[in-house]
Order: sequence, then structure tokens, then C-alpha cells
Amino acid sequence: MKKVLITLLLILLLFFGFIAIRFGSALGQEGNPVPYLMAIAKYEFTDAGFEEVLDSGNEIRYVSAAGQDDRFGVIFDFMAAEGWQFTEQLGSGLIFNKGEETVVIETRQYSSHYFIWDVPKDITE
Repeated sequence: MKKVLITLLLILLLFFGFIAIRFGSALGQEGNPVPYLMAIAKYEFTDAGFEEVLDSGNEIRYVSAAGQDDRFGVIFDFMAAEGWQFTEQLGSGLIFNKGEETVVIETRQYSSHYFIWDVPKDITE
């Protein structure tokens, strides 16, 4: 019984060590890291280009892989499916137009492997 407990403890320690090494200082940068880690785990086990992290009152936050050649391609495809056209990039913001409306999608690096992006909730409704 003691060997089983030690083995289980060792496995848990390795798991949390892997999480700490993979995400490092990014774990606390957005507050509670649990929703981000859960969304990243879902993302890694699906073939979708993004995964929803949070749904606040006025925006939806998504996570995507940062190591791709066309890093923002997933955002361009998402917005095109909603009928928006890419106009330009200003810093970390991507500007899209639809008729007379303009919306800015904010992006930021979460870790060396992932970035997060915020979409105003009213464009997906």
C-alpha cells in the first residue's frame, strides 16, 4: 500500500512539475489559471483552431496556439465566418469591418505556446 501511495504522489508531482515548466510565469498573469488550463487541455484534444476560455458579460475570450506560421489565421477565419472583413493590425489589436461597423479584436501572448484573444459578445449573437 505504501508503494502505491508513493507512486501516486510521484505521478502527481511530475504532472504539476510539467505544468509549471510548460506555463511558468504565465500561470498567474490572467488571474485564476484553472479556466485557461482547462481550455488549453480541451484545445489540445480537439482539432479546432481555438477553444473558449471565459464568457464575460460583454466579451468572449478564446485561446489558440501561438507557434503557427499564420498565427492570426484562426481569428481571420472566425471573423470571416461571422461576416467581418480584416482591415488592419494596430499593435496587438486586429481591426475588422462589416458595413459601417468596426470592431477590434484584442490579442495577447499567454505563454510561449498559446495566445488569448477577446471577441465582443454582440458580434457572435
